[in-house]
Order: sequence, then C-alpha cells, then structure tokens
Amino acid sequence: MLSLIDRSGLTHDAFAEQAGINGTKLSKALEGARRFTSLDLARIAEHCGVTVDWLITGEEPPLAVAARTTSGRAGRALNEARRFSTLRTDLTSLGIFRPALRIEAEPRGTLADTALARAAAAGYTVPGSNLIELVETVFDIDVAVIDAGVADGGFDGLAASTEDGQQIVLAATELPARQRFTLAHELGHLLAGDDQGFHLDQDVFAKEQMKDPTEMKANAFAAAFLMPEQWLRERVTAPFTREAFATLACELLVSPEALAYRLCDLRLIDAWARDQYKTLSAARAASLADQDDAFASRIAAARTLRPPGLLVRDAYSAYASGKATLRPYANLLGVDVDELVQSLEAGPTAPDAS
Repeated sequence: MLSLIDRSGLTHDAFAEQAGINGTKLSKALEGARRFTSLDLARIAEHCGVTVDWLITGEEPPLAVAARTTSGRAGRALNEARRFSTLRTDLTSLGIFRPALRIEAEPRGTLADTALARAAAAGYTVPGSNLIELVETVFDIDVAVIDAGVADGGFDGLAASTEDGQQIVLAATELPARQRFTLAHELGHLLAGDDQGFHLDQDVFAKEQMKDPTEMKANAFAAAFLMPEQWLRERVTAPFTREAFATLACELLVSPEALAYRLCDLRLIDAWARDQYKTLSAARAASLADQDDAFASRIAAARTLRPPGLLVRDAYSAYASGKATLRPYANLLGVDVDELVQSLEAGPTAPDAS
C-alpha cells in the first residue's frame, strides 16, 4: 500500500481524496489503528489498477504480468482482460461470486456434445443463435468485444480463468464468422481447463497453431459445437447445390470454408465438393442465399464494442447494495460517472402543462 502511495508522488491526504476515501481513516489504517474496510480496499485497488488480492498479498497474477510485458493488439487485449479480471476479483471480495465452471464430457461423447446438451437444456439451439448471449447465460462466462486497434501483432481472442470467474475477450472485426468461431474456440479452452490461467490466440487459424494439440482440440470443439453433426445430417440432402450449401452457411453463421471442411469430415460431401465450396467468400454465400441484408447486419454486430455483460450486471448490483461506488459500473459502460449519477437519480420528467 505504501509503495503505491509513494509511486503516486501524492501526500496521504491527496491520495485518499483521489481514491475516494477519508484521509484520516487512511492514515489510521496505515498506522494500524484501524482496519481497511472492503470498500476502502476496492476503491484503492480501482484507483491504482491492481486487485484487492494484490493489496493484501503483494502477489501479481499471471494475467497482470502478461499485460505488462506484451505489446501490440495482443497487449491491448490483455490490458482489458486484466482490468475486467481485477474488477471481478474485487467484486468477489465484496461477496458477489461467479466461480469458474468445469464440465466433463459424457461417456461415449465429446466435450462439444456435453456443451450442446447443456445449451439445449437451457433452451438454446447453437446454430443461428446469439452466441455471446448463450455463452454468458448457459456457461456463466463473461464475453467482451473490444477495439484491439491497429498496432503491430494480431489478436483474435483470449480466454482467462481465475478462481473468481471466467472471461472471453474478442476483437471487433468485419469478419463475423471468424469472430464467432473464435468465441467457440475460446469456450473450448475454458471448458477443457486449458492453461488454468489465460490463453491468448493472436490468430486462431495460424498454421503453427494447428500443430499444438491444445489448439487442435479447441478448433475441433468449435467446429462440432457450431456445426452439430445431427443437425447437419438432417439438412444435407440430395441434390445439395451451391445455393443449398450457401444457405446452410448463413443459417449456421459460419464461414463457407469451415462448413466445407466440417461436411467433408462427416462424409456428407466428398473432397471435390469441399474444394469447390470452400472457395466461396462469406459475402458471395450470403448473396447466393439471398441474405445480403442479414450479412450486413452481422458485420455491424461484429464491429460493435461490448463490455462483459455479467460483470456489468454485478458491478451495478454492488453499487445498488451499497457495497461499491458507481465508478466501476460507469467505467465498464465508458460513461462519465457524474453524468451517470445524475441520470440514475433524476426523477420523471413532468408533463408539459400547456
């Protein structure tokens, strides 16, 4: 704590004011005359960009180290993931829990089969679904879409898991099918318990990653989860034309290339048909399926930035219950905290008497 104050170059009173706590109480806590409250610790942690655990133990988690040492688009994404993870840890310290989920593959089944069954039990069909909503609702995993910028170094997505919760961070993109596949890929990492910390994918389709068994399993999970075998077998019937293939790709919200390989792997089409269909662009497939407007909407959605939904809800819950200030919630929404306070506290507008 003292090292943070020293690094800030501020007096104890000035530091306390900026952190939003009482200066006298800060001094007494530093002298050992009183204990820091959980709200004090949360405010100091938020102000300094560290976790409450770090304030107490002085230990820096792997995600924080990676965020500090990685540059480019991946570095920006890691910094965002660290920010979200810090807030999640702080909320846990305030009694708002979202523990990490683990699922086991059913006997004679795959992890994707188990995940599909879990989604179905919650009333979701994966093909054509809002996958971000599904992942948050069914698997209790936060999903954020960020502007990773144009700095050197690629970034598709990352998955991070701690004792306090799990998150997936995706790059905003004009390639909706790639973003959807990345989300399923990162979900596969989390459900399999890969890395037990964080997993960064700068390019989910990079050739060197295809040699990594962990990446191969995550890609296999994504393909099976997004394009379920039984669902495909019910829809691939003769004659299976280019138009029928394009319509199927649009229904599944996947790329023609991914679908072509999946159908060939399942022996629903032969290698010749695979090589013909995989060359279709997503835009051409949408045109063949008469889905141009829907495709344009999907591009706009994939470009839309999004804070982690579960974290947003929990941050507001912490504020509403008096456990935290409104600042964390405002920061997640990217709005000015004072303006947000005015909006929340404003009464109904009186009707015009005239």
